[in-house]
Amino acid sequence: MKALYVNGIGVLGPGLGGWRESAAILKGTRVYRYEPLPTLTANLLPANERRRTTQVIKLVLNVAQEAMEPADVEVQRVYSVFASSGGDYEVMDKICMALTLAEKPVSPIHFHNSVHNAPAGYWTIAATCSMPSLSLSAYDHSFSAGLLEAATQVLVERASVLLVAYDYPSTFPLAEKRCLYAPFATALLLSPARTTQSQAKLMVTLTSQDTEDRLDEAPLERLRTGNPAARSLPLLQAIARGSAHRVILPYLANRQLIVEAAP
Repeated sequence: MKALYVNGIGVLGPGLGGWRESAAILKGTRVYRYEPLPTLTANLLPANERRRTTQVIKLVLNVAQEAMEPADVEVQRVYSVFASSGGDYEVMDKICMALTLAEKPVSPIHFHNSVHNAPAGYWTIAATCSMPSLSLSAYDHSFSAGLLEAATQVLVERASVLLVAYDYPSTFPLAEKRCLYAPFATALLLSPARTTQSQAKLMVTLTSQDTEDRLDEAPLERLRTGNPAARSLPLLQAIARGSAHRVILPYLANRQLIVEAAP
């Protein structure tokens, strides 16, 4: 596969309050400490849409906005790929609980937000963007599937693509069957050509002979394994360190994703 370039990055997770702070932690110049997410807002949205947002949607909008901030490309011209293993578990829980009641009073807003591409829809409204957008899920390997899809679009369409990967913990009783450690989201703005904002060059290929990369620091490794979107952390670490590195990401049972990252 040909090279593509990372022109913007967004990160939000426990103790990871944006890309600058996260980059310092990932390259070892700052100690990682688990801290709850700050209160998130959706200021990009008009007031009517803002009232309908959930924590998942706010998480998505914040990392997408951060990734787009340094870009020299018009946000209205950017394709997008959204990847999540399970979508908005809180909304699904509320709908399921409503269905147990006699009159089955499902909220129209909850129903509206339950579809898998709801966060993508809110982003296109916030960005006033009418370019193609794709939402996908590949369970624990959703980040890799999203990266492969986004990279393909960059190279085929010769266009900038915003990749957003996110997952948010579910509540009881769903958490008994799908337990996620903590909320996490990341966004990568990818382009087919190098620009003055480019932070890394990537080349993505498939393999069936390697094991996935892990993180040396135990608390970060727990986050990586505890949230499918956080499987991106080894790649983010390679970018933060600013040196050439070969990253192996999990993809399918007998396939992995090789990402050659270079400054």
